[in-house]
Amino acid sequence: MKKNETIISMNKICKSFPLEIGGVQQVLFDITFNIQAGEFVAIMGPSGSGKSTCMNIVGALDTPTSGTYELYGQNISNMTSDDLARARNEHIGFVFQNFNLLPKRNVLDNVMLPLMYRGMSPEERIRRSREMLHRVGLENFETYLPTQLSGGMKQRVAIARALAGEPKLILADEPTGALDSKMGNEILKFFKELNKDLGITIVMITHEFDIARYANRLIHIYDGRINYDGPIPASEAVLVKKTNKGQK
Repeated sequence: MKKNETIISMNKICKSFPLEIGGVQQVLFDITFNIQAGEFVAIMGPSGSGKSTCMNIVGALDTPTSGTYELYGQNISNMTSDDLARARNEHIGFVFQNFNLLPKRNVLDNVMLPLMYRGMSPEERIRRSREMLHRVGLENFETYLPTQLSGGMKQRVAIARALAGEPKLILADEPTGALDSKMGNEILKFFKELNKDLGITIVMITHEFDIARYANRLIHIYDGRINYDGPIPASEAVLVKKTNKGQK
């Protein structure tokens, strides 16, 4: 993808969930934004704001109730589960808060796992996975089990796994949530390097302003609506003022 080319296009996305007592609960209201290739965007909001639901739609883990979502020019709004799985595998590298590593498989196997679904040869899977482990500084740990690694090392394995598929987009869900502040800062700096040096588009979900500040753009969601979309503000107070204004 060329820099500044739109890779994510959300247009009036709404999402509702059925309630057991009847009726529905609407979680997202007319979410509209575009993300261009090469951006580093933080999607931020408090618990219950709808940011996780938004993330699931961006990551092709769910579909909207209404509205249109295009990923790399493909309309995924009404895709089947198989089509969504294919879109995820082809276009997105995921990094989760809890790492999502298989505890009984070694580091190399964990990094190779997504490549198996692409029909890639064993030799190519090993070559590419070792290259990514070297990139994250874990080339000497490929035979280790996840239980033998620190939290920061586990997250670097997860990043290597995300990179192995050579995605142009990484979706990071609270990537420092299970790490101490020192390890968290190292992971965030690494994301900035990936964005700057490799041009990988990064969309990071967080509820903390200090984490969001590592990005170059902030989309703030409150009560299911976009409350702010622009450069990282100097202070979180800007977001609070917008939220309070919207409540009046």
